[in-house]
Amino acid sequence: MITPTAALLSPRGKVLENGMPRFFRRLAEGVLDEDDVRRRANELADFITNARERYGMASPIALGYSNGANIGAAVLLLRPSVLAGAILLRAMPPLAHPQPIKLDGVPVLIASGALDPIIPLESAAKLASLLERYGAAVEHRASPAGHELSQADVTLAQSWWPKHASARANAQ
Repeated sequence: MITPTAALLSPRGKVLENGMPRFFRRLAEGVLDEDDVRRRANELADFITNARERYGMASPIALGYSNGANIGAAVLLLRPSVLAGAILLRAMPPLAHPQPIKLDGVPVLIASGALDPIIPLESAAKLASLLERYGAAVEHRASPAGHELSQADVTLAQSWWPKHASARANAQ
């Protein structure tokens, strides 16, 4: 829906929680297992690197929702050269104390739900601030929604994508 003509690399998380695939474990709702986040983010970064080599792909822009957005943020924070940018829908900081990195101008869109009971707006704002501090070009928007995705999220990502995908292509 966001960019129908883009190439798609769609990994699935290896962790099952109540029968649903996730990218990493949680200790409780809103409490991430940071050791598992680090391990799984590095696995995902290796997968992306191998896929890029195998298929001759440019660095991708990550698109993730909730757990997928958090693993995307973790890859940015742990292996910044792997991704060209990210669209993070309902994301929070995946690591309490990440090591300083350089995200010089990496474009990131964070879409939050102002009424989200799982990831409060303040938590998403903390992630935006962290990424900005490391140099990312962050656009953080909140819609009058909860944790669910809305058409407003799709519309926002659709308008963000062309500006940043074309800039990425010109930079590579």
